[in-house]
Amino acid sequence: MLKPVALLGQASAYAAFALFIGYFSVAPNYQHLEPGLALIKLSFSHAGAPRTPCRQRTAAELAALAPNMRRPTVCPRARVDLVVELAIDDKLTYRGDLPPAGLAHDGASTVYKRFPVPAGRHRVTVRLRDSVREEGFDHERSDAIELSPGQNFVIDFNPACGGFVFL
Repeated sequence: MLKPVALLGQASAYAAFALFIGYFSVAPNYQHLEPGLALIKLSFSHAGAPRTPCRQRTAAELAALAPNMRRPTVCPRARVDLVVELAIDDKLTYRGDLPPAGLAHDGASTVYKRFPVPAGRHRVTVRLRDSVREEGFDHERSDAIELSPGQNFVIDFNPACGGFVFL
C-alpha cells in the first residue's frame, strides 16, 4: 500500500505533465502563412517518355541468345528528364529539370514546390515537357485564379484527366 506522501507526489507529477501538454497544445500560436498571403503548390509525380524507342532484334542477335532470352523486341528502361515551368502573373517563377527516379532512371520524376503569393487575382501558367523533343512543351495550362488569404492552391498533373489539374 502506498503512503499518502507517495500518492501526493504521483498526483503532482501527473498534474505538472498535464499542464505542460495542455499549454503546448494551444500555445505558442502557429502561423502557417503571413497574413494576406496564399500558397501555390506545384506537386506531382509523372514518368516521362522512354529516352530511346524500342527496336527489333535481328535474326543473328536472336540466335546468339539463350532460348529463354529470345525476346524479339528490346526496350530500354531509361526515361527522359521532365522540364517544368511555372509562371505567376507572366513572370517565370520556377523552372526545373526533373530527373527520373530509380537506379535505371526508369521511375517517375517528382516535384514539390511551394510559392507564397499575395491573396487576390493571379494568372498562373504551367508547362511540362515529358518527351524527347528539345524545344517547346507537350502540356500547358494557363488560367486566372482568385486566391483568398491562407488558401492552399495545388497544381497537379494527371494524364488521365487531360494534363494539369488545378485544385
